[in-house]
Amino acid sequence: MKKNKSIVRSGLLLTLMTFASRIMGLVREITKASFLGTGIYADSFSVAFMIPNLFRRLFAENAISAAFIPTFKDYLAKGDSEENKKSTQEFLASTLTLVTFMTTCVVVIGVLIAPLIMPFFCDKPDAGAADYAVQLEKYLLDKSETTILTRMMFPYLIFISIAAFFQGVLNTCGIFAPSGFTPVLFNGIVVVSTYALAPHTSNPARAMAIGTILGGSVQAIFQWPFVYKTGWKAELTSIKKAFTNPGTRKVIGLLAPTIIGIAAYQLNDTVSTLIAKHVSFGVASSLQYSIRLQELILGIFAVSIGTVILPDLSGFANSKDWSQFNSMLLQAIKIMTLISIPITAYSLINGNELISLLYKKNQFDDKSVAMTLGIFRFHISGLLFIALNRIIAPAFYAQKKTKLATLAGLVNFGTNILLVLILAKPMGGNGIAFALSLASMFNTIALFVFMKKMEAIEVGRVVKGTILYALKMCVFSVIAAVPTYFVHNLTVEYFAGYSKIIYYGAPILISGIVFAVIGVLELIITRDEIISVILHKVRK
Repeated sequence: MKKNKSIVRSGLLLTLMTFASRIMGLVREITKASFLGTGIYADSFSVAFMIPNLFRRLFAENAISAAFIPTFKDYLAKGDSEENKKSTQEFLASTLTLVTFMTTCVVVIGVLIAPLIMPFFCDKPDAGAADYAVQLEKYLLDKSETTILTRMMFPYLIFISIAAFFQGVLNTCGIFAPSGFTPVLFNGIVVVSTYALAPHTSNPARAMAIGTILGGSVQAIFQWPFVYKTGWKAELTSIKKAFTNPGTRKVIGLLAPTIIGIAAYQLNDTVSTLIAKHVSFGVASSLQYSIRLQELILGIFAVSIGTVILPDLSGFANSKDWSQFNSMLLQAIKIMTLISIPITAYSLINGNELISLLYKKNQFDDKSVAMTLGIFRFHISGLLFIALNRIIAPAFYAQKKTKLATLAGLVNFGTNILLVLILAKPMGGNGIAFALSLASMFNTIALFVFMKKMEAIEVGRVVKGTILYALKMCVFSVIAAVPTYFVHNLTVEYFAGYSKIIYYGAPILISGIVFAVIGVLELIITRDEIISVILHKVRK
């Protein structure tokens, strides 16, 4: 029980850091909306940033979670002998060398072939259209600018991958705050760079691209002193030693099957953006604005809890303490269910005001709001499943069952692509967002099914506990949403004609208070187990 409660204690600390980073990430998107709106430059930047970001997730975050942390945890479990310390340091040096070498190769190749792949991401003009000349001009501008921005931001992959390696070392050592703070620095640098450099560049998208490179490098540099304080060195070794080291070979062995699943999962965003670029101008950027708003909600809690529980789950798996393993996993799932379902209901009520308050300015007009709102409503409907996937996946990584996670990723990818192809044409951007939510649901189902093949997992207990708790939260959310809906409508009418902040902000705040008060009362009256643990930690 003591270890279970540590999820909340550690999670609250990391949540504060993640909250700040998500707020700054939202500020970054607000800056982007103000400078770029939902026009060509916004779409070009979204695609250019998405490509290196895809490889970042392959080589950095998920690779570290799926393969590096469990292996590093194994080394630490062997004790503090000088021989083990030496072999562990060799493993770390080999891993850092491997990450740096592979990402550098990808960057060089990406920069060289960028002009060749850009036509796939740009909507070609219709030769028979009456406005063919206008379409051709937009196409050439879109292709040229996306190529330039992609080449500018590809080196970001190297810096952010090194930062992810440092994060893996720190998290395994039980240090979460520095890694949680680095995204705040990144987003802050991008925002400042945009305002400072936009007047001196040909367009604001290039200013944001420069800020992206600077921010990525700072994320790596900032964490290095904290890694040094752990006693481990951030040093490189020869390429030969990197590939022959027993630890890195184990990492590669774990990562090889996982990379397929991770790639399948992350390619969803790439393929969705590719299709969105061919639906209409502005859809790709609207998808990113919507996802950023969803990630603000999701990332604060799902990323925090997922990051905190992985090292502990790995430790329980190594020691065969399956009772604690099951309890921690189920509690983490319930925490995410408690958060995601009520927030989904609240967001559906206040979506228009949230988007208008955050993004509506300058280039982001009423048309942009309407386009983003429709997409956001379909995105937020899948919040629970996306959150659960990020919580359940560490359980597979902790037991080194990477092939099972791979299969779940393939289910997600295949379902998403099929649904996007079916829904994109009749529903536009809304269909692309809805496809992602449905695919995430199937991914969650697949993970629960594959749990049966994991060692000592009480699948029946976990699934039953998840379903019953989710139903409970749905009922509570509906009860809280009914009065909130009417309060929201009344406040929207009452504050009409006031300034933007009051007109959009007052309904969000007032209806949010009503929703929260009713929800908390429901939890207290029913003596909910999860809220009891959280309140206990807050009181302490």
